[in-house]
Amino acid sequence: MAKEIIQNIDNQQLADAMSERYLSYAVSVIVARALPDVRDGLKPVQRRILYTMLRNRLLPGTMFRKCAKVVGDVLGSYHPHSGDAVYDAMVRLAQDFSVRYPLVDGQGNFGNIDGDPAAAFRYTESKMTPAAMMIMDGLDEDSVDMVPNFDGTTTEPTVMPGAFPNLLANGSMGIAVGMATNIPTHNVAEVCDALTFIIDKRDATTSQIMKKMVGPDFPTGGILIDDFETIVKNYETGRGAFRIRAKWEIEEQSHSQYQIVITEIPYGLNKSTLVEQIASLIDAKKLPLADDIIDESTTDVRIVITPKTRNIEPEKLMAHMFAMTGLESKFNMNFNVIDSGGSPRVMKIGEVLNEFVAHQKKVLGRRTNWRLSNIARRLEILGGLLVVYLNLDRVIEIIRNEDDAKAVLMAEFNLTELQVEAILNTKLRSLRKLEEMEIKKEDSSLRKEQKELKALMASDELQNEQLKAWFAEVKQTYDKKSAVGRRRTVWAAASADDEIVVDPDEFIEKEPMTVILSAMGWIRAAKGHLDLDALDMKFKEGDELQFAFHAMSNDKINLFASGGRMFTLAANALPSARGFGESVRMMLDIAADESIINAFPLNISGKYLLVGRHGAGFIIAGENCLAQTKNGRQVMNVDVKNPAVLCVEMEQDAGEMYCAIVGSNDKLLIFPANEIPEMARGKGVILQKYNAERTYVLDAMLFSKETGFGWTTGRGTTKLDDWTPWLSKRASQGHTVPVGFPRNGKFGK
Repeated sequence: MAKEIIQNIDNQQLADAMSERYLSYAVSVIVARALPDVRDGLKPVQRRILYTMLRNRLLPGTMFRKCAKVVGDVLGSYHPHSGDAVYDAMVRLAQDFSVRYPLVDGQGNFGNIDGDPAAAFRYTESKMTPAAMMIMDGLDEDSVDMVPNFDGTTTEPTVMPGAFPNLLANGSMGIAVGMATNIPTHNVAEVCDALTFIIDKRDATTSQIMKKMVGPDFPTGGILIDDFETIVKNYETGRGAFRIRAKWEIEEQSHSQYQIVITEIPYGLNKSTLVEQIASLIDAKKLPLADDIIDESTTDVRIVITPKTRNIEPEKLMAHMFAMTGLESKFNMNFNVIDSGGSPRVMKIGEVLNEFVAHQKKVLGRRTNWRLSNIARRLEILGGLLVVYLNLDRVIEIIRNEDDAKAVLMAEFNLTELQVEAILNTKLRSLRKLEEMEIKKEDSSLRKEQKELKALMASDELQNEQLKAWFAEVKQTYDKKSAVGRRRTVWAAASADDEIVVDPDEFIEKEPMTVILSAMGWIRAAKGHLDLDALDMKFKEGDELQFAFHAMSNDKINLFASGGRMFTLAANALPSARGFGESVRMMLDIAADESIINAFPLNISGKYLLVGRHGAGFIIAGENCLAQTKNGRQVMNVDVKNPAVLCVEMEQDAGEMYCAIVGSNDKLLIFPANEIPEMARGKGVILQKYNAERTYVLDAMLFSKETGFGWTTGRGTTKLDDWTPWLSKRASQGHTVPVGFPRNGKFGK
């Protein structure tokens, strides 16, 4: 037995086994769960929900049925997964703020734009919408392939046949293994125009297509502010971002007051979360132009924003709101779909439209062949019925007297088996009603239809005209002049004049403040410009003051660390000086082994001298010191033996500038500052030469010829009348420090 078990062991590399199994899992998730089919725009679970509702006759004109019934039938017959997953998909199809044209008509609580969840499926009811019926139009006419369900007890369609362009109309979103999809919703009337256009011009450019279908049309409305070139580029590649702004209007009030009313918000936003975010920013004084925000929404969105004063221009207020809040957001489009060959790929808009047209042409062919087959069958039956009409008495006699009436009828009247079966299955009272004229009239009508259908199958031009007729019917149902078909997202490309706000920080209330940073890295800000020489601040046990300086509330506060990185904090976001403050290492990603070299209010238009431990340095512009993330910005290349040690601001427009640098070898060097290169990042050049490896920089300063050279101690400032003996070229050793120079080697206190 043990020998038999050993023989059945499959010798395979673990990496190969894992790769093979994970690939199978990935393909299953991509094709069978997460990505929509380009032909009907549905994921398998959505397709199964609609097919189940069709089989249960939950048509638009019928009564509602419990969602629990639908979910149970979907699970039992087609989709043996989680009931919650099926219900969640069903809920989304019913939400008019999630899909542009709901496919499920829900009754009860199906959630809302505030993010409240739907009620359990035992409490809600549903049926299909006309859009869902359009998607399944022709399903009973052999228009698509039917495959066995998971247990082989019934069949289900591989794809829906209808001419409703659901992929573009309702969009889709999903995350698969290693890929995702995020397709915006569009106006179906515009999509139909684009489909009609693509039929006549299969090689149409994206620019030509987008003149028929002007970008997304979201169910929540909003304003699309991208220019036409950006829209075309996004649809040409199948990837890109759209900028969507909330729609707003001004409501005049008494005493020349006004308020802003938001009536539409960008697609995909949670309204209550958006309002909470804006309220928090107002409380934190980061939206100084706004005084209050109130959500007065009912079934329609109505968010009221009150300005700080009536003198604030509404356009300026809203421009600031767009810059600082989610009232302007991006929709990141990714046209990743399953193509007609069953492969996932990112498609551009022309490919999507052509695939849909090709699918509809196949559906047209199959529906036409199905109809031709039925016509041929009916014509054959009518031929037999005409024989009955002409020989009714003899037919009745044969049926009454002959044991094998079927065989006798076939032999005597030269009838087919189908014709005889139709005759024998006809009720006697129906035989009395047979009239030659009616039979011939139906026969003539069917032969005319048969001729037209055969001509249709033989002509590509006629097929195109039929497809256009289908799309025209869909367009008429959802005409842009109707309430359901009107375009909701307005396209209004933002011009340069619309971009009023360049820097949102300009609206921060400008107030004086004093910033205090302790040796252990605790930072805080006190109101007003306090006397730095007489600061009376308490610190944690074992801690002490390291930096204190004046700033304004709209400043950016920079920290330069020994690791060569600049970190930026907003002055107005610093904690109050009433406590000990907060640790900058919690606010910023400053490594534990890094020390803070300098803290200062950043002058964007200024310049700074950065110096390493062994005398190398360079000048950097203030704009290159601004860090956008908590990780900081690497500006100086350092290592363990040569960390950054100095960051000195350079005076602007001070005339001829010089650099003074002193080392631990007690030597001072002064040289022209224009010998120091300006860089955005690097190690720099040698400023002062040291012979011993253990020698290092103690301090450096920049001064102008007009102000002169000197140093400051607790006793006051000392000016050196003649500093030319220490003047030399950069990278020299310098000379022994002058008499009276501070023992700590520092130019300042």
